Amino acid sequence: MTRSLVIIENCAVATVDERGSEYAVGYVVVSDGRIVQVGSGAAPDVLHERARVVDGSGCLATPGLINTHHHLYQWIFRGLAQDATLFEWLTALYPRWARIDEPAVYAAARAGLGWLALSGCTTSADHHYLFPRGAGDLLGATVRAARELGVRLDATRGSMDLGRSAGGLPPDEVVEDLEDILSASKDAVERYHDPEPGAFSRIALAPCSPFSVTGELMVRTAELARELGVRLHTHLAETVEEDEYCREKHGHTPAEYVESLGWLGEDVWFAHGVHLDEAAIGRMAATGTGLAHCPSSNGRLGAGLAPIKALLNAGAPVGLGVDGAASQESGMLVEELRQAVYVSRLRALTGSAQRSLDARTALRLATAGGARVLGRQDEIGSLTPGRFADIALWKLDGLGHADITDPVAALVFGPPAPLKLLTVHGRIVVEDGELRTADSEQLARAARAAHLRMMED
Repeated sequence: MTRSLVIIENCAVATVDERGSEYAVGYVVVSDGRIVQVGSGAAPDVLHERARVVDGSGCLATPGLINTHHHLYQWIFRGLAQDATLFEWLTALYPRWARIDEPAVYAAARAGLGWLALSGCTTSADHHYLFPRGAGDLLGATVRAARELGVRLDATRGSMDLGRSAGGLPPDEVVEDLEDILSASKDAVERYHDPEPGAFSRIALAPCSPFSVTGELMVRTAELARELGVRLHTHLAETVEEDEYCREKHGHTPAEYVESLGWLGEDVWFAHGVHLDEAAIGRMAATGTGLAHCPSSNGRLGAGLAPIKALLNAGAPVGLGVDGAASQESGMLVEELRQAVYVSRLRALTGSAQRSLDARTALRLATAGGARVLGRQDEIGSLTPGRFADIALWKLDGLGHADITDPVAALVFGPPAPLKLLTVHGRIVVEDGELRTADSEQLARAARAAHLRMMED
């Protein structure tokens, strides 16, 4: 947007603020990358004289969606191990993933982030835990891709140090030495972490999972992260097999095990949490530990139905994630809103709002909930004056949505809605359904070429 003052008006507005304020016809005013006014009806006439005006007729304005868990490198490994459970899937794909290098990760990240933007996502976390020797700066490639696309990235420097020969799941050739991991983690924070409000690039530290890392790595990573002032992330309680592994090897459930290692707190978020028991849910809520809920991926891998309603009722922070594209080929964050509702209703075996999610709760998970999980709740996640202007303007007047009178229900339960506009920090990233910060066709060609190279025998 060329003018510093922009008005989006004549649209329905779901602010996702603390009160859940909504306007059947309303406006949003943006100045210098921040939201300055939100209200019902038309924007004040005096503002029109010096603003660029976007007509949002037939649209719904929401906060930009926030993806709390992804593996962007997996974009170029889609469609493989189609009928596998998690452990089978990992065993099949680790040898392919061991081939990744900087150009491949760059192509995958650009394609994945571009597609996320086209599905309304303005901020994405990425969990990269695979660093083959001599592969180049893989984390830097992902950060560079996000900067070029103009979206926010909370990248994690992941890690694995427990290979198959030591009782872990990953092949020995894809794990790293503990001291090398800690050194690389510190370097990643120094190079790519921006602690300032509204940062486009942040780093968290993220050992991969209880079956691919040692307890010592978990403990020392937590100590390092807290020394450096960054967040912590890992997979947890994703499958029955993981639960059995932790009970047999550590004598604890996955949640009990990570708590014993210092991995609960407001600076921690887990991915999946499908098999959390009541005690774990209570401890996560009491400590402010967050969860990235990935319903489609959990379905693709047959992992189960996460207890999201119970977590929310207890007060735990919960956001949504698409997870890696190799286990969620669609990669559209907006679809996860509907999937989250469906999963909660399948788990409850009822449509009762008291026992399962509704449309507005799903929208909150994808926006304000995700912001809280990533520690960005004072920056993004709601259309509130003072927040950064990460805004999605969804077209709901077409064949797929026009006869659903509740715009939030249309967005959540209808097909993926096209975007009239997507802004990050007030800058246009998507307009009229087209990516404006990159050439979508070029992204697709580069991803296809990287995929074919990774598949060569």
